[in-house]
Amino acid sequence: MKKLAVLLCLGLFLCGCGKTKPEDVIKDFKNSVNNVKSYKVTGNMEISNDEETFTYSLESYYLKDNYYKVILVNQTNNHEQIILKNQNDIYVITPALNKSFKFQSEWPGNSSQAYLLGSLLSDIENDDEASVTESDNGYVIKSKVNYPNNEELKYEKIYLNDKKEIEKVEVFNENDIVKIKVTFDNVDLKAGLKASDFKLDDYVKEEKEEPKKEENKTNTNTNTNTNNTDTKCSDGQNCETDKKEDDPSDDGALQKPNGSGAKNTANIENIIYPLYIPSNTYLTSSEKVETTSGNRVILTFSGDKNFVLIEEPTIASDAMEIVPLLLSETIGALSANSLSWDVNDISYYLASTELSVSEMQLIANSLGNASLVAGIK
Repeated sequence: MKKLAVLLCLGLFLCGCGKTKPEDVIKDFKNSVNNVKSYKVTGNMEISNDEETFTYSLESYYLKDNYYKVILVNQTNNHEQIILKNQNDIYVITPALNKSFKFQSEWPGNSSQAYLLGSLLSDIENDDEASVTESDNGYVIKSKVNYPNNEELKYEKIYLNDKKEIEKVEVFNENDIVKIKVTFDNVDLKAGLKASDFKLDDYVKEEKEEPKKEENKTNTNTNTNTNNTDTKCSDGQNCETDKKEDDPSDDGALQKPNGSGAKNTANIENIIYPLYIPSNTYLTSSEKVETTSGNRVILTFSGDKNFVLIEEPTIASDAMEIVPLLLSETIGALSANSLSWDVNDISYYLASTELSVSEMQLIANSLGNASLVAGIK
C-alpha cells in the first residue's frame, strides 16, 4: 500500500514537471519571433463590419532591419494592394493601377497589425495582463490591442498549436465579436529573404519616352510654355497640373493628384452616396464636372460637420504616382484632414477640417450602391 502511494505521488510529480507554464508559452513565442532573421507567412484575412465580411488572401514578408512587405488580394474582385517598407520609405501600392502612395510613419510600430508576428509580440509585451489558456489543440494568448484609428477593437486572441506555432489571430470588439480574423496556412521562419526582395522598382512601370520626330527638333516656337501642363515635382517626377476650368475645387485642402501619364478616359455613370452621414449634416450640392481624363463628381455636405466627397473613375497611369500620405487602418491614405482610397474602379477623396478620423472611416465604409442619402436640403 505504501509503495502504491509512493508511485502515485511520483506520477503526479512527474506530470506536474512536464506541464507547460503560461509564462513559458509567451517566452517561447517571444524567442521564436526575436530570433528570426526573415520570415514569410501566407494565409487569409477576414475583415467584418456590421453588414458584410471582406476576405483577402495574405502574404506577409519580414527581413531583419525593418523590412516589410504585405500583399493583400481581395478574393471577391481580385484587387491587389501591397504595403512595402524598406530602408528608404513606406509605400502603399496598387500594381494594376501603377499607383503608389508614399508616406512618413512609424508603421508598423504605431499600431497593432494582426498579420505581423512582431506586432503580435509587441501587443503581448505591452499588456501586463496578457494571459495564456490551454485549448484542445494547444494554447491561446489573450492581449489588448492598439488600433488608434479604430477604437472599436479592444483585444485579440492568438492561437498556437501544441508545438507553440501560430495558427490563427482573432481581434474582438468590446462586445466580444470578431472583427478581424487572420488564418495562417504556412509560416516559414527561415525564408532566406534579402534586401533586394523589398524594392519599389519591382512594382513600378517606368514611363518610356518616345523618340522625338525630326520635325520637332527644328520647331522651337513659343507654344512650348503655353500648352505644357506638366510641372516638375520635388522628387523629379512629372505631375499633372489641371487647368482651372477643369477643376472647380480650387481650395488647396481639396486638391487631388492625378496620374501624370493617364491616357485613357472614363466616366462615372451613377453617383455613389454614403449611407452614413453625421447627424444634422445634409447633402447641399452635387456637381459633375468634366476633366481631362473623364468626369468627376463633387458632393458637398453642410451642417454640423461640413465635408466634401470627390468621386472619379480610377485610371491606370503610365508613370508611377508617388504622393506623401499616411496609412490608415485599411489600405488607403489617411491624413489629418483627408482620406483617399480606391475601390470598385472608383477613386474617392474625402476632405474635412471638422470630421474626426473615425467619422471619415464611417463615411468611407458606408459608401455603396445606394441611390439615396439620408437627407437632402
